[in-house]
Amino acid sequence: MAGNRTFTMIKPDAVGENNIGAITKMIEEGGFRIVSMKMTKLSEERAGQFYAVHKERPFYKDLVAYMSGGNIVAMILEKDNAVEDFRKLIGATNPADAEEGTIRKIFATSIEANAVHGSDSDENAQIEGGFFFADIEKF
Repeated sequence: MAGNRTFTMIKPDAVGENNIGAITKMIEEGGFRIVSMKMTKLSEERAGQFYAVHKERPFYKDLVAYMSGGNIVAMILEKDNAVEDFRKLIGATNPADAEEGTIRKIFATSIEANAVHGSDSDENAQIEGGFFFADIEKF
């Protein structure tokens, strides 16, 4: 059974371009309720921990540097079928392949600077949300 919560973060490129409001508006208009939200900046160490699953991949160091290079906005979102529906809303990882009207098609500038992260499973949504939010912050 699909869960009703997912995790997302607005990445440094989209934060730096002042797209927080426009992206959160699309999220809310997509039927999601923002349960928890905070702006923060990842250290290289924390970014490395978050993306540890990619540690052996050739792009890992660049990803860590990018994600620690500016502020991010972390959010826990709520909606029935949250993970799958949010993945549809954000679009393909490569904005060139993303459908019209998706967050990445509108706000991403490249496959690397693709505006938002979205959890890919209910399990990862719980893990990723827990990485950024203490239980007391998950309303």
